[in-house]
Amino acid sequence: MRKVFVIFVLGCLFSGCARKTEAEIFVDDLMGRMTLREKLGQMSQFVPQTGVVTGPEGEPVDLDALIKAGEVGSILNVKTPQEIESLQRLAVDSSRLGIPILFGHDVIHGCNVLFPINLASSCSWDMDAIRKSAELAAAEAAAMGIAWTFSPMCDVSADPRWGRVSEGAGEDPYLGAKIAAAMVEGYQGKDLSDSSSILACVKHFAAYGAPEAGRDYNTVDMSERMFRDRYLPPYKAAIEAGAATVMTSFNDFNAIPASANEWLLKKLLKEELGFEGFVVSDYKAVTELIAHGVAADAKEAAFKALRAHLDMEMVTGTYLNHGEDLVSEGLISEASIDEMCRRILLVKYELGLFDDPFRYGGAQRYAMAINSQAAFEHSRKLARESMVLLKNENDVLPLDSGEKIALIGPFASTPRAMIGSWTAFRDYDRTVTIEEGFNARFPSRVSVVQGCDVFTPVDGGISDAVRAARNADVAVLVLGFHGHLSGEAASVTSVELPQCQKDLLAAVKKVGKPVVVLLTTGRPMALESVIDDIDALLLVWHPGTEGGNAVADLVSGDHSPSGHLTMCFPRCDGQIPIRYNHKNTGRPATGIGLKSFDNISKSFQSCYLLTPNSPLYSFGYGLSYTTFEYNNFEMPKALDKD
Repeated sequence: MRKVFVIFVLGCLFSGCARKTEAEIFVDDLMGRMTLREKLGQMSQFVPQTGVVTGPEGEPVDLDALIKAGEVGSILNVKTPQEIESLQRLAVDSSRLGIPILFGHDVIHGCNVLFPINLASSCSWDMDAIRKSAELAAAEAAAMGIAWTFSPMCDVSADPRWGRVSEGAGEDPYLGAKIAAAMVEGYQGKDLSDSSSILACVKHFAAYGAPEAGRDYNTVDMSERMFRDRYLPPYKAAIEAGAATVMTSFNDFNAIPASANEWLLKKLLKEELGFEGFVVSDYKAVTELIAHGVAADAKEAAFKALRAHLDMEMVTGTYLNHGEDLVSEGLISEASIDEMCRRILLVKYELGLFDDPFRYGGAQRYAMAINSQAAFEHSRKLARESMVLLKNENDVLPLDSGEKIALIGPFASTPRAMIGSWTAFRDYDRTVTIEEGFNARFPSRVSVVQGCDVFTPVDGGISDAVRAARNADVAVLVLGFHGHLSGEAASVTSVELPQCQKDLLAAVKKVGKPVVVLLTTGRPMALESVIDDIDALLLVWHPGTEGGNAVADLVSGDHSPSGHLTMCFPRCDGQIPIRYNHKNTGRPATGIGLKSFDNISKSFQSCYLLTPNSPLYSFGYGLSYTTFEYNNFEMPKALDKD
């Protein structure tokens, strides 16, 4: 398509449009030949009936018919490279203008080879490693035919009840900004036309990480100052790093849902921050304006989203169904439609899709590119760097050579506990469990017992665990939360260890052998009620495809733990939300909490009666196998003033 266009470009150079870029000239010419409905089609994203489910089911559409009519701009959640190639062929060969489709997917912490969940990776504090994870994920996704990932998640959060903390970078806006920029750079590379680079998508705009009561999709209420100080920096950093797309959040902001919020999308994002890419809604967020109570029906929802300058609608099709009527009735101008469609087409141009619609994917490329040795090695290395040693009484870790190990717990042999949420292309056969990692590193020294399920006891589980502990030199318990207990739609009211796991831990502790806990989780947990039963506590998170090997690397002492927390671990549920960077009060607390109500004397400070204000483990906390000592501090002299 672009080769034929050269003559037109040369003509423009001599007719007054020389100031436009080649991309702008191409897109302007293309749009001059498009119908209004075709423009609205470019602003519409759909999911095939056979696609991966990442949201509530919608009304089925005849996707092939829409593609042939040139009314599909993007498709998400296609499962195979063969299907991507087939759908792209249909668009290029059968639609009137042959505009290629942009294929997207939630590639969140790896594609085929999975890296530690994002919250875990943030605990490495290693921007180069995080950037490389995004780069390797992009290479696999691109080989599959995916040119767009809905990542990074830039939502700051201090509420571990919210399941999506697993996808973010923790509670600190500065660190979150650094990580957001690194991930954008990794996904998009130095040149979007490089077919191993894919589009990044800044999500969820905005303030999605502060839902009331930690409940996903819930309302958000904060001042603009709080928003700009604590929540905006990671979004801004990702945009400044060149992110080509942004996704709206499900929540409202200043009582207006994000997908209909003109101040957020037009005034702040596009005008103040200078964002030049395009904005896509989250899954069904446009029709959800009805449930929010700001739109009476789908037509009004489309009107309010278009008026807010939401460029692309995900899944629900209201732009196609009602856009023409909204223009003919004078409610939305065609010039506004043109502006939004133009943003999408310019991004497709920058990707090189008009030069070669099949530059991404292909069966041969896919077979050669996925599951590279480099990806496996990086997964193992970053998993080690992400794990945090929280306790190590009497130097129980690393384990001594020759010790017999009782490996106990519901996650010892579970692949899903290693890879966490957002794992559409995972390969369980290649996922290394903790049992497998231990057996490889400690051959003939490991006995494995389940002990209990995640939330319920199993018959004979505790007695089997006690027996195994008695016959071993050390008991290693793998406790925490399953992978599906984090991510989207995974909010909880308590981050305490489930009672059956507490009972298992207490029973094993009574045996009298050293007790090591490996904590698999996608969120901070409240552990004060059990911490005294634990001699050594290693936070392993959901560490990815190579997780079992990485755990064995640390437990054996082949490597030393180096991770540091990026979210506080509360003492109990009642402290949530909790963060290190809270504002001062007029009555700052110095109290440490009381042990009982006996002879109670109120301090009249901003504190709890029975619990300290401080978390069990604070932001930045992390031990290693090495001890450090600091002394002879000196304050630098103040610089001379001019």
